[in-house]
Amino acid sequence: MAELAELEDSKTREVNERHGDDHGVNLGKLRALAKRLKTQQELACRLWETDDTAARLLALLICRPKAFGRDELDAMLRQARTPKVHGWLVNYVVKKNPHAEELRLAWSADPDPVVASAGWALTTERVAKKPEGLDLAGLLDVIEARMQGAPPRLQWAMNHCLAQIGIEHADHRARAMDIGERLEVLKDYPTSPGCTSPYAPVWITEMVSRRQGGPAVRPAAAAPSRGAAEPSAESAS
Repeated sequence: MAELAELEDSKTREVNERHGDDHGVNLGKLRALAKRLKTQQELACRLWETDDTAARLLALLICRPKAFGRDELDAMLRQARTPKVHGWLVNYVVKKNPHAEELRLAWSADPDPVVASAGWALTTERVAKKPEGLDLAGLLDVIEARMQGAPPRLQWAMNHCLAQIGIEHADHRARAMDIGERLEVLKDYPTSPGCTSPYAPVWITEMVSRRQGGPAVRPAAAAPSRGAAEPSAESAS
């Protein structure tokens, strides 16, 4: 904790707090510290229990993802107060855990929209990497019916899934584009130069073009905080 305190920077904290993340640690320096510490599951668990955001981020970098039980991960997700901790927990730990599919199903149906957003993030991972057994048409039905009125974090996760279906699955691309065009979710989202808009029709078109040899543009894929209308300056990855 002393080393983490030394990495604290007031300007970094100011930027992060605007996006719902209450820490002032440069993530590059945090990763360097994690690289030096290497994997330490017991230390990771102690850091998590501090309830300090920077400590929890470090914990997620030095833990053993496969060492956590299903109920432990469920509790950790519900304890993840900030967008960055939530995103890293899902991306760096849950996706590598043998209980990922069970948690995907449970979280997707959870009444808490932030928990449900984690289920949709895991679903998006399956859409891209292991779509066998997924009802893609059924997912599009749910997205079409619920995405427009969903809370920000859940809406972002559902939109990502919509775009991923359109990018990865040509048979469903036209419908994914149509849903995006009609719902207009994130259509006016401010996008930095060199990044792809998160508006699904643009996102799908750009990524398909890249795979066909078009210019590379970085997708704007960071999820917004619980109450914010814009994402963190740094993506979950």
